[in-house]
Amino acid sequence: MDVGADEFEESLPLLQELVQEADFVGLDIEFTGLRSNLSGPQQISLFDLPSEWYLKTRQSVQQFTVCQIGLSVFSAIEGEANKYIAHSCNFYLFPTTFGILDSEFSFQASSVQFLNQYGFNYNKFLKNGIPYMNEEQEKKIRHDILTGNWRVRSSPDKHQIKVVIDEVTRWLDLAKEGDWMTLPGITGFQAFEVQLVLRQALPNIWTVLKDEGVVVKKVSKQHRWYLQNTSCDRESCWKENILLSARGFSVFFQMLVKAQKPLVGHNMMMDLLHLHEKFFRPLPESYDQFKQNIHSLFPVLIDTKSVTKDIWKEMNFPRVSNLSEVYEVLNSDLNPTKNSGPEIVHASRCEKYVETKCPHEAAYDAFLCGSVLLKVAHLLLQKIYRIDPVPESSFPQYLDVLAPYVNQVNLIRAGVPKINFSGPDYPSIRPPILILSVKRWPGVSEQQVYHKFQNLCKFDVRRLTRSQFLLLTNKFKDARNILKEYRDHPTLCISPYRYWRHSPNVNCLLQVCGIVTAWALLAFILGRSGP
Repeated sequence: MDVGADEFEESLPLLQELVQEADFVGLDIEFTGLRSNLSGPQQISLFDLPSEWYLKTRQSVQQFTVCQIGLSVFSAIEGEANKYIAHSCNFYLFPTTFGILDSEFSFQASSVQFLNQYGFNYNKFLKNGIPYMNEEQEKKIRHDILTGNWRVRSSPDKHQIKVVIDEVTRWLDLAKEGDWMTLPGITGFQAFEVQLVLRQALPNIWTVLKDEGVVVKKVSKQHRWYLQNTSCDRESCWKENILLSARGFSVFFQMLVKAQKPLVGHNMMMDLLHLHEKFFRPLPESYDQFKQNIHSLFPVLIDTKSVTKDIWKEMNFPRVSNLSEVYEVLNSDLNPTKNSGPEIVHASRCEKYVETKCPHEAAYDAFLCGSVLLKVAHLLLQKIYRIDPVPESSFPQYLDVLAPYVNQVNLIRAGVPKINFSGPDYPSIRPPILILSVKRWPGVSEQQVYHKFQNLCKFDVRRLTRSQFLLLTNKFKDARNILKEYRDHPTLCISPYRYWRHSPNVNCLLQVCGIVTAWALLAFILGRSGP
């Protein structure tokens, strides 16, 4: 089911009910870009501590925006053993342009090409995207609306408002009290915006929003006062409705947070960063504060990438590179619990994915996340019971066997493989850092070192001194191979890095200590040989 601004408010009560009754919610988000073109020290690398990775990635999140959110709401079907129904929805989003809010964001060419390749509907995103704002933006808009300081600031809106006011003013000159006119084609929260401006500019009119558009009625000033203060459309309530409409998807985000359901994704770190920035608050500078905020919003996170990493090694499944391939393997005869695992059906209005595969469409990927979670959890449960089928499988049982993976979110490229949102991060399990000492290669750069080894294996490179570089890979096999290959190389000497032996700071300290000791010893000797 695809939901844009025109359909959103109507579908909100149903969505709220589905989330409240759900066992868990699958999530996937598409963005206008993924990474800023960072270079040098700002480039993401395997050397980064989680806090360093966060600060670098934070810049990208602030630069790009969300264009589509996919949710797949999974609920166990009452009275049917181990059977689940999935309600999957695509939400097209576009930042709120209202009053002082006029966001700037970037497109990354490769991301646009990627989404276009998979049939992304850019018209729906740009023309009918659901508005949204975070809590800080909401506070500013609320203050301006409720204190009467609200102004139209964006040029397109100003032009539209001027045209509307001119049209209504010409009509008023000829109209009698009680006459009315309709302004067609004005929908969504822009209809509230137009009404607010008209009511502020013209004291002898009243406005009502109907299906056919904004209806303007000529009234006396006394009748206007009566309508403002006694009708169900009185100004204070009406302004709250404007704010509610302008918040758009943020209203549903708060419902999702309040429901406290397990949130399931695949490589979901970027998703969480954007959820925080776009719907909660601007990302804090503190990495620990970010972790605390996310954990308070979503106490139970499950990243299927973290779960399947371990299962894949243990089950000796074939290598996979993306979520769709993971799903295919778990749906194949390679999965020993294929025929006894949970049955998943699509809801009546969400049957698009029964026969059609739509990779990288957000709701489809969200559905795959939820399906993979259930199938992997059943596999883990079967290993515990050592019988198949497992008697009376239920989602609480699945959560119990998934406990080691809860709140462990995968990091694609950093010094640690995952972030722990419910406690301290685990120490690195990456291969050891290697040190390269270069002879007879003056002026060598990090880029040249990288290209030198790229055909053998992929290393992140960081300069240590003028002739020494640190090398780091995420594969133990690559580290072993390069140590073996360059064991006796005449100009490129590679060995495991030892901090106390190779660190320039330690070497400098030892040299200073040596000099101080030598001077102290000399002074002692000279002192003894004196008269």
